[in-house]
Amino acid sequence: MSEMCYRCFRPKSNCLCPYIHEADTGVKFVILMHPKEAFHQRTGTGRLAQLALQESEIIIGIDFSGNERLNKLLGDPQYYPVMLYPGVDAYTSDSPLLRQQVGKGRRLLVVVVDATWFLAAKMVRLSRNLQLLPKLSFNRGYHSEFTFKHEPAEYCLSTIESCYYLVKELQEGGIAKPCDVESMMGVFRRMVKHQLDSEAARRAIEGDGPQHPWKHDRDNC
Repeated sequence: MSEMCYRCFRPKSNCLCPYIHEADTGVKFVILMHPKEAFHQRTGTGRLAQLALQESEIIIGIDFSGNERLNKLLGDPQYYPVMLYPGVDAYTSDSPLLRQQVGKGRRLLVVVVDATWFLAAKMVRLSRNLQLLPKLSFNRGYHSEFTFKHEPAEYCLSTIESCYYLVKELQEGGIAKPCDVESMMGVFRRMVKHQLDSEAARRAIEGDGPQHPWKHDRDNC
C-alpha cells in the first residue's frame, strides 16, 4: 500500500501539496463534505479547495441541523452566510442586496456542499439550518475540465472549480480580495492529468479490453 500524505490525502508519490498556494480571498469558505467524499473518493477536490483557500475549513456529515461548529459560524455576527447553490432566488456577485449586506462590515461566509448532486440535495433537505441560508450562484455558465468522469449535466463542476469560479466572480464584483487563485486550477489540472495518465497506463497493461466507465460521482453535480 502506498504511503499517504495526510494533508492532501493522496499517495505521497503523487502528493499535490507543493503545487497548492494558499490564497487570502477575504471570504470565509466552509465545505460541508459528505462522508463518501471524505472517505471513499480518490479525487477529493474539496480537500484541495480547502488547502488553497485561507481560513477555510471542512466539516464532515450529512444532517448539519445540530452541528455545533457550523451553527456557531452561521450565528457569528461578523459573517454574512450564504450557500453556494442554484436557484431562481440566488444572489450573484453583482446583486445589490449582497453588496449591501457585505458592505455593512460583515465578511461573506460561503457554505459549499461537497457531494454528488443527489447527495447534496439530500444534505440540504435534512439540514434545517442550510434551508434558511440565502443562496449564491454564478453570473455565467461554466464547463468542467473534469474530463475523466462522465458529466450528468453540462453545468456540473467539481468543488475546486466551483470555488475558483466563484472567487473570480466575487473579485470582479469587488467582494473578494484581488489575490491570485490560479494555483487552484493548476493543481486541479495536474490531478486530472495524473488520473488520465494512470488510466492509460492501466489499459496498456491490461490490453484493449472494454473500457470501464467512471461513475457519475462528480463533486458538485
